[in-house]
Amino acid sequence: MAATDLHALFRSYCPYVARVALTILGSGDEVDDVIQDVFLIAHRRLRDLRDAGAVKGWLATVTVREARRRLRRRKRRAILGLDRDAAELEDTLAHEQSLEQQVMARALERALDGLPVAERIAWLLRAEGYSLEQVSTHCECSLATTKRRIASAQKKLQSILGAEGPTSGSS
Repeated sequence: MAATDLHALFRSYCPYVARVALTILGSGDEVDDVIQDVFLIAHRRLRDLRDAGAVKGWLATVTVREARRRLRRRKRRAILGLDRDAAELEDTLAHEQSLEQQVMARALERALDGLPVAERIAWLLRAEGYSLEQVSTHCECSLATTKRRIASAQKKLQSILGAEGPTSGSS
């Protein structure tokens, strides 16, 4: 793939890749790194893509994979006590949200952090409005597995938060 083609691909799809990464990671801290990683992979592998019309979906799948790696790394770091302080994120939220919104956002983030990575990703993508088929494709699993992951995540979140979330009844 020529450098100009990669540049055009980046211009066209960077906002989309950023949205997918932000949806999964929950903060902008790692989004730039994921974008960079995704387009490096695109540079190396895009010529292997058989259907040029599948670029957007393929980029989403690559983005989900890279975000999954980062979430797993976060969990390992948390177990080892090496995770970063959440105060920085809370300060950012404090300037943009009401107190009630801040409390709800923190509660949801803590609840999401407690979910297995695969369930978190499936639930977040579905909550963001992706169809079940899209979630299944991006998570590289069957439709049945996708539904199970979303239902399991929803049940755990409801238990933790004591309220219905955005995907209730949409499985």
